[in-house]
Amino acid sequence: MGDQEQYRIQDEPFYQAQADEVELYEAAYAARLPVMVKGPTGCGKSRFIEHMAWKLGKPIISVACNEDMTASDLVGRYLLDANGTRWLDGPLTTAARIGAICYLDEVVEARQDTTVVIHPLTDHRRTLPLDKKGELVEAHPDFQLVISYNPGYQNMMKDLKQSTKQRFAAFEFYYPSMVVETSIVAKETGIDEALAAQLVKIGEAARNLKGHGLDEGISTRLLVYAATLIKGGVAPRAACRMALVRPITDDADIRDTLDHAIDAVFEAKA
Repeated sequence: MGDQEQYRIQDEPFYQAQADEVELYEAAYAARLPVMVKGPTGCGKSRFIEHMAWKLGKPIISVACNEDMTASDLVGRYLLDANGTRWLDGPLTTAARIGAICYLDEVVEARQDTTVVIHPLTDHRRTLPLDKKGELVEAHPDFQLVISYNPGYQNMMKDLKQSTKQRFAAFEFYYPSMVVETSIVAKETGIDEALAAQLVKIGEAARNLKGHGLDEGISTRLLVYAATLIKGGVAPRAACRMALVRPITDDADIRDTLDHAIDAVFEAKA
């Protein structure tokens, strides 16, 4: 249990359910099905998985995937020390051994030859071969693999293979409805609902530009950032430009369009 405790989430991560995803995830975990969560950046995928790990009382090991990540980064490697060499388990191996949820965030960022190592853990075998060590790790009964995936950013060079996708049950996330998102922003930051609703209105305006100059809309995460700045005393218009507009575009026309939307929502009073 000691190994598990350091990976447990002690305090409940706030998550506002949008439909029946909580119950469906519980069913997937009960069957130990591998799970994929799909959706745009900052819409609550990681928070949902953290919330579910907390709700189920299970340890979670999260990995932020990147293009330089090798299979050894996930599985483990031999290290040199004063006594020669010693094996150090990677996060995937650790999770498989102790029965944690292993969450590979933005898995498509990893090289395809790296993601192949997860395959034996996602079918009836539930094993992880450590070729360099000559060991076959059998996954703990509580182990579950979860990956996140943002279809909006993918192209032919960066996408999950069908042979990987079809190993997972999938949840599709999008930004919440305006009513739910307003509640989330207010609860996360402590600002009043009226102000939260104004921020969400700006977010909606930006999302309507997706595919018309914007690759991705304003995320719920960025709305929370703007609300946090306002709560800290920053003028609303300045907070919105800093947190909602400047991070998502370098295009002057798009920036001006969004700045005008901010002025309209706050009626140039801030």
